Amino acid sequence: MACTPDKPVFKAIDLTGADYALGFELPDQNGQKRTLADFKGKVVVVFFGYTQCPDFCPTTLSEWVQVKKALADKGDLLQAVFITLDPERDTPELLKAYMANFDPSFLALIPPVSDLPELAKSFKVYYKKIPLTGSADSYTMDHSAGTYVYDTSGRLRLYARYGLGPTAMAADIAQLLK
Repeated sequence: MACTPDKPVFKAIDLTGADYALGFELPDQNGQKRTLADFKGKVVVVFFGYTQCPDFCPTTLSEWVQVKKALADKGDLLQAVFITLDPERDTPELLKAYMANFDPSFLALIPPVSDLPELAKSFKVYYKKIPLTGSADSYTMDHSAGTYVYDTSGRLRLYARYGLGPTAMAADIAQLLK
């Protein structure tokens, strides 16, 4: 019998080999164009959301902070990337402040409004602007709330559903860092 390494068992959904969510080329909150290749050697977690989100987004970003801490001396090998679904309101200045509230190393990417539908489709991300009553300019956003996880080579590996929790996420990321 040949010795083969055990295949890792993840808490998140294993997407190894998926043919979607393959990457991005978008400006960050500082105006620098970013791609997955920029983070070679790190595990990258990608979440789509918006700054005025009352629940999923701040909870997920807070969990990434906990995951980074749980990884201890390997925490710097985690790169959190937040892609806004509301580029009309989420300005670079607003996103700088928003990311700084969580971790200064976290990046926010800002797709052009015209490119957002195709980007969301390529990641299989649902989003929809929901007008609020009483004001033509007031709205909220319904959106998917999962996190894509890429290994240190930039390959899509996992999809973590909202609510998986920082302990499970840290365990999965630790496996990807081995």
